[in-house]
Amino acid sequence: MSRLVIMTVGKTHSGKTTFAKELESVLQQAIVIDQDNHAEFINSHYKKLRPVEGPNTLKFSITNAIVNYAMEQSDFHIILSNSNLNKSGRTNVLQTFHDNGFESIIVHFNLPIDLLKERVTQTQRSKAIFRSALNFLEVLERQENKIQIQPTKDEANYLFDIKDPNDTLEIIQQIKEISEFR
Repeated sequence: MSRLVIMTVGKTHSGKTTFAKELESVLQQAIVIDQDNHAEFINSHYKKLRPVEGPNTLKFSITNAIVNYAMEQSDFHIILSNSNLNKSGRTNVLQTFHDNGFESIIVHFNLPIDLLKERVTQTQRSKAIFRSALNFLEVLERQENKIQIQPTKDEANYLFDIKDPNDTLEIIQQIKEISEFR
C-alpha cells in the first residue's frame, strides 16, 4: 500500500489547520503534523533556545524529527499543515517523501487577501506561536511582502487550488477517494 503526503500551502488564516483536521478525521490512518504546535511547544518550554533572528532552526528540527518518525515508524498518511510558501522548501520536503515511496498532494489555499485580513482582525487564535510578530496581521503583511511562487502541477502528484472556503469539503472528498486506491 502506498502512502500519501498531503501538504497545505497558504497564508495565515487561510484555513489550513481546519482543513487538515477535517481531512484527518475522514481518512483512514492519517496524522496531522502542524508546525504551529511545535512553535507553541518551544515558546512554552524552551524559549531560551529559540534563535533570536533568522530561521527558527529549532522548530524545523522538531518538525523534521516528527516527520521522519511518522515516515519510518508508522503506516499513516501524513498531512503537513504549514504555510509552505517557499517553493524550494516545498520541493525539498516533497522529494524526501517521493524518495520514500509516498505519493503527494498539494492543497493550495488561494483565498482573497481581503478575506484573510478580515479573519486575522477577528481571530481568537492564541499568539503563543509567535517568536517575533506582535499579531497575525503582521504575519500576513510579511507573507504578502515576500515573493512567492504558487504551487504548480509539476511539484506533486495531485494539486488542488482552493479559491473559495466552500470548496474544502469537495476537495476533502476527492482526497479521500484518492486515498482509498492506495
